[in-house]
Amino acid sequence: MSRVNDMPAPFVAPEVSVEQALEPEFDYEGLGGNYPLHINMIAGSLAGISEHAVMFPVDLVRTRMQVLTASSTTVYTGIGQALARISSVEGFRGLWKGIASVILGAGPAHALYFGTYEFMKDLSGGNKEGFQLLSTSMAGASATIVSDAFMNPFDVIKQRMQMEGNPYTSVMQCARSLYRSEGLRAFYVSYPITLASSVPFTAAQFATYEWAKSLLNPKDTYSPLTHAVAGGFAGATAAFLTNPLDVCKTLLQTRGCSSVPEVRTATTISQAFRVIYAREGLRGFARGVKPRIFTHMPSNALCWLSYEGFRFALHEFDG
Repeated sequence: MSRVNDMPAPFVAPEVSVEQALEPEFDYEGLGGNYPLHINMIAGSLAGISEHAVMFPVDLVRTRMQVLTASSTTVYTGIGQALARISSVEGFRGLWKGIASVILGAGPAHALYFGTYEFMKDLSGGNKEGFQLLSTSMAGASATIVSDAFMNPFDVIKQRMQMEGNPYTSVMQCARSLYRSEGLRAFYVSYPITLASSVPFTAAQFATYEWAKSLLNPKDTYSPLTHAVAGGFAGATAAFLTNPLDVCKTLLQTRGCSSVPEVRTATTISQAFRVIYAREGLRGFARGVKPRIFTHMPSNALCWLSYEGFRFALHEFDG
């Protein structure tokens, strides 16, 4: 009896296209899915410190322009004039008042920020067709809520140390002084307005970034120029849209040092809005918009460039 039918079928190699054959083992596409959580968090931490440290003097100008005082002795007419005046009157070190608080808080806060963002984007289907915009907005908002809860006290200390004529020489001295004079509430009185500002900022930023990146780099390959351009555009857009809320946040964070009675007693978002509108009208909400855009555009470009670059390098090293 023939045993031909019992012979195993010959092996047939699967069809492989030229593109598949030439495709490298590591593919940068699908950002969140290809990177473990610890890579995202380390990269985010390094990116956050880089972003804030580079643009800190311009952020100091933004704070000075937004602070309301009864009788301002110093008038800042522009970013360049403000930087020149501060450095000439207070010395070069005056441009970096409060930088220690940012460095202490920015690393862990950005680790939480990007780690939460990538986790939530994957969880909500961010890599599925048709879900990108909604997913990135939700992930960005979630990341902000988590990171701002950690960063808010450091941000309050930073802004108090950025104010003209402040008596603080260190982060710990400023923190102790705030706690003794205003209590624990001083570190979180601005948290609601911080979220009210940061959540729409982050949602707009991430949605704009992902949109611009998909437009400039449809194949989603690692492209430093794309990350920098998309990040800068996203930062400028979000900064402009949320500046009125940022003015209110600055008022609440610096109220304890203000000479204006209405400012010192303001504790809520609505009270901050009323004080600003009563004193300066709608133009009061545009205070510091130029330095804010000038801060967020390059810093956001640097942040995304650093974040994507650190992730790429860390993944290669870790792998």
